[in-house]
Amino acid sequence: MKHIVNQLNKAFESRIRLGIMSILMVNQRVSYNRLKELLGVTDGNLASHLKALEKLDYINIEKSFVNRKPHTTYDVSNSGRKAFKNHIDALENLLRTK
Repeated sequence: MKHIVNQLNKAFESRIRLGIMSILMVNQRVSYNRLKELLGVTDGNLASHLKALEKLDYINIEKSFVNRKPHTTYDVSNSGRKAFKNHIDALENLLRTK
């Protein structure tokens, strides 16, 4: 069982990062405001978790302007998709362990 626990990714221990990745895995692109709304977190809290995932290259960020207002969207990078899938697989294996 210890081996399975070692397969869990520390980047996803936070419920907010887990939520961000879960949302991004099932949506093509998600705006900053939509993530904030879905997760029920503050700007500062969301920004710090997004920054951590960006630093690990788990998410992609696209900044643009819509009606002269900044608009930021996020999606999962290939390495993020692989890391998150491995994390979920490890959780499932842990749950199946007797």
